Amino acid sequence: MIVGGGLAGLYAIHRLRKLGLKVRAYEAGSGIGGTWFWNRYPGARCDVESLEYSYSFDEQLQQDWKWPERYGTQPEILKYINHVADRFDLRRDVQLDTRIKSAVFESKANEWVVKTESGEEIRARYCVMAAGNLSTPRVPDFKGLQDFKGKWYHSGLWPHEGVDFGGLKVGVIGTGSSGVQMIPIIAQQASHLTVFQRTANFSLPARNGPMEAERERQHKAEYAARRAAAAETPFAIGGYPRPTQSALEAAQAERDAAYESKWQEGGSISYLYAYTDLLVNKASNDTASEFVRNKIRGMVKDQRTAELLAPKDHPIGTKRLCLDTHYYETYNRPNVSLVDVRFDAIQEITETGLRLASGAEHELDALVFATGFDAMTGALREIDVRTTDGAALREHWEGGPLTYLGLMVSSFPNMFVVTGPGSPGVKTQMIASIEQHVNWIADAIEHLGKHQLDRIEPTPRAESEWVHHVNQVADSTLYPLANSWYMGANIPGKPRVFMPYVGGFDRYKKRCDEVAAEGYEGFTLSRHETVAA
Repeated sequence: MIVGGGLAGLYAIHRLRKLGLKVRAYEAGSGIGGTWFWNRYPGARCDVESLEYSYSFDEQLQQDWKWPERYGTQPEILKYINHVADRFDLRRDVQLDTRIKSAVFESKANEWVVKTESGEEIRARYCVMAAGNLSTPRVPDFKGLQDFKGKWYHSGLWPHEGVDFGGLKVGVIGTGSSGVQMIPIIAQQASHLTVFQRTANFSLPARNGPMEAERERQHKAEYAARRAAAAETPFAIGGYPRPTQSALEAAQAERDAAYESKWQEGGSISYLYAYTDLLVNKASNDTASEFVRNKIRGMVKDQRTAELLAPKDHPIGTKRLCLDTHYYETYNRPNVSLVDVRFDAIQEITETGLRLASGAEHELDALVFATGFDAMTGALREIDVRTTDGAALREHWEGGPLTYLGLMVSSFPNMFVVTGPGSPGVKTQMIASIEQHVNWIADAIEHLGKHQLDRIEPTPRAESEWVHHVNQVADSTLYPLANSWYMGANIPGKPRVFMPYVGGFDRYKKRCDEVAAEGYEGFTLSRHETVAA
């Protein structure tokens, strides 16, 4: 059984079916698509180029599908996902409108017994958790929200019919990726838009536009080689020459010219790939950060607003680096104002808007929360996962998530996790990570079958060593300097543990392949006694 009907769940159906297994996916939404089903806010768009952000498992699919723009919009990506589901007849193995409440591994029966909110019981030998990293929306617990007379929305729970903000006084809380994408569009509709910012984020221009025919033709002609090259990079994205020198080895004029070239080219990976040490050397990173801060100062006319928008509390790239279309220029509009809630916090939501700690009141007709998600662990922690031997996932993860390779959790046999904590998923082109994870899981299940085995789980020692390695790698970079959702910093009370593996997709894939080649080193593989009998 598979939990989730997004990009990961759908590929898992396709790949596991090929082994001749009976497969069923359970999806909480009324449609497939995961992230791209739920996130329908204005301007929702992928920040990885369309020709990269797509499945690679079928060459004909790669050749046939035509992306209209350089970066895919939410409707276009959802259309693509539905096309894939129909093309490979995946829909018949997805049960929609089904939220999973609990999952218990019955040791004697060697089965996962999973219960839905409606009371249905599902039994399966293997459980694949493909519930997503950004699928548990976080609405801040503001006092008085229930008293607000206007309408409020969360970027991850957007009404399918859309929202018309025409003529309304709108407040947007949050300036992460979703905020940066929606703010320019809401500003064009609202009579007045007030943006409430706690933490400024770096954003680079996407330089989006219609797909160039020659660019598409050339990319498709080289797809196989490009995918193979991408797998040898830290971000699982190809097409960018490997940097060869430190930012500090270049003269300032040369450095600024390099950054300007990347700025004009658009995209985030290219910028962070300008030099070898932007994510490990603070002095090098300062040059890249200050270049972007100066760009912001040049785009935003009001200098006080510009300084508020120019991040100074984290190195560029250590939080999710945003991509935008005219985000900073939006603050030059007469109907847009920026409120700094780091120093004057939101005290409460009122019937007619919100009140700050200073007593300042903002009248609003509509409120939008662009406040993100309980990332990486939220979806799994919402399910009561335990075993009849006494293990409970919430307790196991009380001090932060523990996994081996981000793929499995000790004491929870036959439960696989796709792009979980301890894997590089969220720091990569996600579909590449999804395919790599699902292929590894399918190979492991096939290996068990070939050797008349039916149970696999990581050893506590392997798990502990991997978590130590993940943290060691993170500590050798600048990532821990940022209070990001990578650390769980946006969720009150959540343990501050750096969750993704930032050693690179290339190094991670090599390690996973080595583990499998060495007879699944760090895992205990066994045959269930009653089956053997």
